[in-house]
Amino acid sequence: MDQRVEALRTARNPLFNDRKLKLGTFCTNLSGGCTMSDIPGILQADWPSSLALAQLADAMEFEAIVPVGRWKGFGGSTDFNGAGFECFSWASAMAASTKHSGIFATSHVPTIHPLMAAKQATTIDHVSNGRFTLNVVTGWYQPEIEMFGAAMMEHDRRYDSAAEWLHVIKRLWTEDEPFDFDGEFYHLKQAVVRPKPIQKPHPAVMSAGASTKGRHFAAKYADVGFTNLDAHDLDSLRAKVDSFRELARKEYGREIQVWTNSYIFHGDTEADARRYYHHTVHERGDWEGVENLVSIMGINSQSIPAPALQNLKEHFIAGWVGFPLIGTSDQIVDGLQTLARAGFDGTLLSWPRYLEDMRRFQAETLPLVVQAGLR
Repeated sequence: MDQRVEALRTARNPLFNDRKLKLGTFCTNLSGGCTMSDIPGILQADWPSSLALAQLADAMEFEAIVPVGRWKGFGGSTDFNGAGFECFSWASAMAASTKHSGIFATSHVPTIHPLMAAKQATTIDHVSNGRFTLNVVTGWYQPEIEMFGAAMMEHDRRYDSAAEWLHVIKRLWTEDEPFDFDGEFYHLKQAVVRPKPIQKPHPAVMSAGASTKGRHFAAKYADVGFTNLDAHDLDSLRAKVDSFRELARKEYGREIQVWTNSYIFHGDTEADARRYYHHTVHERGDWEGVENLVSIMGINSQSIPAPALQNLKEHFIAGWVGFPLIGTSDQIVDGLQTLARAGFDGTLLSWPRYLEDMRRFQAETLPLVVQAGLR
């Protein structure tokens, strides 16, 4: 085990505990959460709801509360994620309102100077008593970047910029004396951050990237690599995890955690859960919004066969292309066991009626997760 992993395991950050499958919540800072639908009970971007979800996660000792960085919605009938809270200030408030869960802030590299990001992250690490993780994203939604008056960089250049950005932040977190930095993207004079973060040598870092460049960035610089799934059978899941870990080990001599996200549709029977899914996705789903989303991401019928594209849109509507957990409590636990058997360290969960459904998970499903030995 490398020294970085050992340091994190002995730190306060719950991401590095010994539970077989770590759990978190995803996108509780934005309207709609992860579900592109107008069903009654869909998450609203208001503080009481966001706080209640964080405290539910904390009561269940989830390891991660992860917001999504979003500056602009996707139009359609719901303007999915169009209303929401900025991640750093949100995370600081969440840190002060919880005791156990790891608190994340998701930062678009082009929208924030590394000195500001380092200082904000340090503040949250102190507020949380060492439970903070920085989630680094480069930004792919061009209208958001244009809101800041900046041009969208070419894909690989975005990761070059992010590497320099994170390099500066890690220096600010760890070096005692002020330093000058004259890089390709950033220029700082006598820069320093005091006090230093509680986590040593610095807070944990997560990054998500589906592209080759993005995967290499996470493998080289992050402690946690987040990945979306393109297949859900055990062999494909295991191959996804193994390839990510091997990339980090062979190319960079590092050990990383691998996480994904999952969405839950819970029913008294599997048929109930399937009806819930159909109603949410097919009857009340924001199909105009998802068309906008896949178009912005550059996904089109020329690159993906029509049935596969339709399936992808469904998964976006249901829960941001997460791993589907649809059925009874027992079936949900079976799905979580599949992720654990595949080698995932953790998964971020979402529910269509976030508050109502997450409370049901706490009451009915979590005891079975514990009984199964996953927690």
